[in-house]
Amino acid sequence: MKALCWEGPNKLVIEQVPDPGIHNDDDIIVKVTATVTCGSDLHLVGGYIPAMQAGDVIGHEFLGEVVETGPGVRRHQVGDRVVVCSFISCGRCWHCEQQQWSLCDNSNTNSGIAQMMWGYETGAVYGYSHAMGGFRGSHAEYVRVPFADYGAFKVPDSVDDASAVFASDAVPTGWMGADLGGVSPGDVVAVWGAGGVGQMAARAAVLLGAEKVIVIDRIPERLEMASRFCDAETIDYAGTDVQAELRERTGGRGPDVCIEAVGMEAHTPGPQSLYDQAKQQLRLQSDRPAAVREAIYACRKGGSVFVLGVFGGLVDKFPLGAMMNKALTVRGAQQHGQRYIPMLLERIAAGEIDTRHLATHTMPLDDAPRGYQMFKDKDDGCVRALFRPHG
Repeated sequence: MKALCWEGPNKLVIEQVPDPGIHNDDDIIVKVTATVTCGSDLHLVGGYIPAMQAGDVIGHEFLGEVVETGPGVRRHQVGDRVVVCSFISCGRCWHCEQQQWSLCDNSNTNSGIAQMMWGYETGAVYGYSHAMGGFRGSHAEYVRVPFADYGAFKVPDSVDDASAVFASDAVPTGWMGADLGGVSPGDVVAVWGAGGVGQMAARAAVLLGAEKVIVIDRIPERLEMASRFCDAETIDYAGTDVQAELRERTGGRGPDVCIEAVGMEAHTPGPQSLYDQAKQQLRLQSDRPAAVREAIYACRKGGSVFVLGVFGGLVDKFPLGAMMNKALTVRGAQQHGQRYIPMLLERIAAGEIDTRHLATHTMPLDDAPRGYQMFKDKDDGCVRALFRPHG
């Protein structure tokens, strides 16, 4: 079958790879009908995520048709249209039972790499390095889905592929940021990043009762989307002092909840950006934390900061003093998608969450290298490129 493979930093190639097969009783094989780029993919494309190997199939956000099932699968049958959570989780370990699905004890078969990096292993992710399990990704014609009864979800007939595919990752990730960030009715929420995840975090905050949601970015078309589809106010950080603007819009107090949805390649104007990029390129720090720093400084005293963006290792100039002296609650997580996806599919079907606009560019899988370049460079207003492996 055809698949998009990582062959080194900033080198993506369509290659022929072996078709997947049933390995365990609870596997299914999914014929991929839609799969999309994600901002966190750019970190591995650029070589910032360790434990990538030449020939790895990337991609983790996808939807498709079940074409084969293992004998132990109970909730799916051939012909089902399913969206698959980007995190692979067993459904039986202590963390899965606590609804902490991305922390699954059993899905990551390369646990030693993650233990060395972070102290403990996490759950596995499709197409996201051997530190996260080494599973083949979704930018392919077919994908093996382990623990399918827990990770794959039937899509309502009324929801089209281009809308439902974002329930794989972007929508549950954004919802989790607002939920676990503690958004309550009447809150003021600030979201850094107006990509797919940032927009979905903003929309989630609105649906959870926030009085005001403010999205911060510098790309005009993304800010327009956040206003139009997420009922958010916006700030172009390239044209104003974000700290001063947030104070003004919150009566001097600051946002109650700050959600960082940018990740390890955050951009910021001024010399700080050059400093962070130089240290990252020299591997003196692995991640650029500008958005996290700004969120911590901007948050009101006693407020909450949630880190949704992907970070791989170590950062410099982390404002620990501000966090402690302002009595902030700072949390972070990879998405616990299985906790949210069924509810979110219902909300998408009901029209409460609009996702289709995120797929700004649709193309065949053969054009995926070009799609990723457009996505990286934000050419032609590209927010997400959606690939259709079967036309």
